[in-house]
Amino acid sequence: MKKFCVFFSSLQKAISMKLKLTLLSLLLLGFLDKTNLSAQEKETTSTYYLIRHTEKVTTDKSNRDPELNSIGKEHALHWAETFKIVAFDAIYSTDYIRTQNTAAPIAQQQGLPILPYNPRTLFNAEFQRATKGKTVLIVGHSNTTPAFVNAMLGEKKFTSLSEDDYNSLFIVSKQGEYSNPILLNIPFKGSSPSN
Repeated sequence: MKKFCVFFSSLQKAISMKLKLTLLSLLLLGFLDKTNLSAQEKETTSTYYLIRHTEKVTTDKSNRDPELNSIGKEHALHWAETFKIVAFDAIYSTDYIRTQNTAAPIAQQQGLPILPYNPRTLFNAEFQRATKGKTVLIVGHSNTTPAFVNAMLGEKKFTSLSEDDYNSLFIVSKQGEYSNPILLNIPFKGSSPSN
């Protein structure tokens, strides 16, 4: 698995975003096929895509629920274009304007409602039952997105994202107790080059 991660990391910088996700999907499918899982086990494999909300208005520091700024709105459309090749079964978001507005173009494109989740009860038994065997998008925050991944993994592997990181994409393939996390940086033209 380490060779897979090193291989994918080196390719990450050299190929386009659509090709990255296509390649990643093919590699994940290839990995699952090689494990000789039964049909029932394949049906219980859940794949989670987790992103942070896009760029928000920061002019009013006292506003705990700001909207997306103009770059954030473009970035949300960029995520929708990126995820065009992924058939989601469900889309989850916290109940904040910025996360809802990041998820909205993706939900509209996929014809799905945006389902709420409580960041205080990450990856609880109810959520696991509802998403078992499905492909799911989860839109969160700089602290809740990596925390959600950690809850899936059952270990603290990832720390909070930096305040200017709006490009991280976590993908977790989970089958039973086995979890396979991948972290990608999906560049967006409006984001700072340090992302």
